[in-house]
Amino acid sequence: MALSTSFSIFNIHIIKVIPIHNSSSFPPLHEHDGKINPSEQIKQRELILKSEEFASIGAIFNFSGKKPDYLGVQKNPPALALCPATRNCISTSENVTNLTHYAPPWNYNPETRKDRVSREEAMEELIDVIESTIPPENFTPRIVERTEDYLRLEYQSPIMGFVDDVEFWFPPDRDSIVEYRSASRLGNFDFDVNRKRIKALRLELEKRGWASQDSI
Repeated sequence: MALSTSFSIFNIHIIKVIPIHNSSSFPPLHEHDGKINPSEQIKQRELILKSEEFASIGAIFNFSGKKPDYLGVQKNPPALALCPATRNCISTSENVTNLTHYAPPWNYNPETRKDRVSREEAMEELIDVIESTIPPENFTPRIVERTEDYLRLEYQSPIMGFVDDVEFWFPPDRDSIVEYRSASRLGNFDFDVNRKRIKALRLELEKRGWASQDSI
């Protein structure tokens, strides 16, 4: 049985649970017409929520929270993680009908761009924009992981040190597409901080020729 204490001033729920999964033990998800099966989406979302609840233990003493175990590119199918049920996360892996959590991928070589760039050049453009754009919420970004097709950052608040995890992935089998996920570690809602952050980056990237793949 879980013991729960609510701190309404910060909208934080400290819940003691027994961790039952890590990133390597998530059940495989099967694609259906290029999308994750809805029933399996629910199962994964429940596991993610349990992981986030466990990460919130002791949050009253450490507002940065614990890095979720499920960050990174999932395997079955390859994709960034879905969002938990809380309203403080957006992800391109979500279904387009999920207006709370879905956000459209970006294209760094849309038809309107004259000077096409490589994935490596696009990654550098993205990093330059991240480092030069002042986030609407005034969080400070820090790159904590980088590979040839993946970028993970921690955005930390100037007061109390809250941390949001932001990921960008350049799928090797999808030409010029960038997937992303932005989520708060703690709390239940974010006053659209994550969506506003991503929008600010997108607007700056559009000045360099990028475009949003879809519109919502």
